[in-house]
Amino acid sequence: MKKYILLFCTAFVLFSCQEEKKAEKEIKDEPIIEKEVEQKKELTPAEQFAANIQSAHQTSDFKSQEAVQFQLDLMFGGKQRMEAKITMLTNSSKIKIEKEDGTVLMYDNEKVSLFPEENNYDGARFDMFTWTYFFALPFKLTDPGTNWQDLNEGNLNETTYDTAKLTFGDNIGDAPDDWYVIYSDKQTKLMKAAAYIVTFGKDTATAEENPHAIVYDNYFSVSNVAFAKDWSFYNWSEEEGIYGEPIGSAKISNLKFLETEDGFFKAPKESVEIKK
Repeated sequence: MKKYILLFCTAFVLFSCQEEKKAEKEIKDEPIIEKEVEQKKELTPAEQFAANIQSAHQTSDFKSQEAVQFQLDLMFGGKQRMEAKITMLTNSSKIKIEKEDGTVLMYDNEKVSLFPEENNYDGARFDMFTWTYFFALPFKLTDPGTNWQDLNEGNLNETTYDTAKLTFGDNIGDAPDDWYVIYSDKQTKLMKAAAYIVTFGKDTATAEENPHAIVYDNYFSVSNVAFAKDWSFYNWSEEEGIYGEPIGSAKISNLKFLETEDGFFKAPKESVEIKK
């Protein structure tokens, strides 16, 4: 009898150990799922101002497209400043400007090139980045390196708009010392204007002696994205806002989204690099 009891106890202990090991294995094999807690940065009022503009312009729809192409007709000082077809990736990493006189400017995310070399001119690099930046500005307000402050109100032509100041971190673009005062419509949140200085080729103090402003008018939409058909340029001061007669104007036409072929933004071998 004792023998059977001993065998039973031994079997029970072995069975219990096996079940315990099995349970332990199941626990070890079970994947550990950690709850991910989404960390959302709380926006300052000025940062929210910028986010509202981007939302009004349907920036997510804009950036979902590969490239955008449009005709730019630009006048400054009563003279034709540029007449060109511009094609650019929506993240601005590659740009092609085809001017009416046959000059082609190319940016391949590394360098600026011009073709043909004999058409090289002062201000080519400025042309490459300035006008395309004004075009894409409503979609770039929260890019890395952008800083926002001074949420306020400002008047343009007796209409009050929300405003905030945009500055940039070190080594952002060709002119990190540039700054902008952005105006947005209180109702639609669309960008109305941008006061700015141009430090490309000059120091900040000199640039701040003559700030300008670009005013955006006559909005239209393509694929749900808002663009301004007409631009006007003025002198600007913090006290007066825009003043005087327009010093320049531009028209946007033939705008469309598209996909580009391989090599579209590759500069020809005969082109010359534009470094400044």
